[in-house]
Amino acid sequence: MPPTTAARNLLTDNPELYEARFPDPDRLAARWTEDCLRRHDAGPRVLDIGCGTGRDAAHLHSAGRRVTGADLSPTMLAHARLHHPGPEYVCADLHGFDLGRGAFDAVVCLDSALLYCHTNDQLDAFLSSCRRALAPGGLLVGEMRNGAYFLGRTDLLDTPTVASFVWQGTAYRSATTLTVDRTAQLLRRTRVWTADDGSAPVEQRSAWRLLFPQELRHLLAAHGFEVLELHDGAGPRTEPPWQEGRLPGEATDADRLHVVARLTTTP
Repeated sequence: MPPTTAARNLLTDNPELYEARFPDPDRLAARWTEDCLRRHDAGPRVLDIGCGTGRDAAHLHSAGRRVTGADLSPTMLAHARLHHPGPEYVCADLHGFDLGRGAFDAVVCLDSALLYCHTNDQLDAFLSSCRRALAPGGLLVGEMRNGAYFLGRTDLLDTPTVASFVWQGTAYRSATTLTVDRTAQLLRRTRVWTADDGSAPVEQRSAWRLLFPQELRHLLAAHGFEVLELHDGAGPRTEPPWQEGRLPGEATDADRLHVVARLTTTP
């Protein structure tokens, strides 16, 4: 049976399924983020933009931060309020948001959420929004795929990566294929879902902007940010993953990119 193309996203429409597919029982992403915030003396007010299910926002809250989790998906936000209470959760679009001028000491954007800004205008709008949201000296912490990794490398491309897991008694299988659109500077993702409950296969398509380290550094500088860290690991999604006490690296060659930048000028 050929797959049907879904108009919506199976994972964001089903937060429990998302957490089953991408488990993080040790809250590694949030612990890495808290380590960055501590090392650079960030204040307590944190905006987690693109917070998804709220796991990371809730962990930062438990670490003593005053956290606002923001996402565009009402379903994700409802799940976060119910299952990961503590932060304030609000609906906001990372392509442009206004949650108060100088309202936060840090803006956090994890798991390649920033790369859903596909165009230069969207990137400028995101960074302008972060600049407006941050108090002087505030931090921007980002974690994402590294566009530089795909210069001449094809090991992650064109061949499906298969993952299988069980959720609510149903066995799911996802086959994910990545391709590079060089003209648009996008990493395109096609994911085909199958399940053993007799439902038809579902094909979903999405994309990330491919940002290169020096390009990201230039964009940040243009919006008044000083880059404090820019490296490929260790991080929450690297191999080996980050551990407590690990200091940031200096290279930007592997497939993940981590950035910490401080706002040095205001609009």
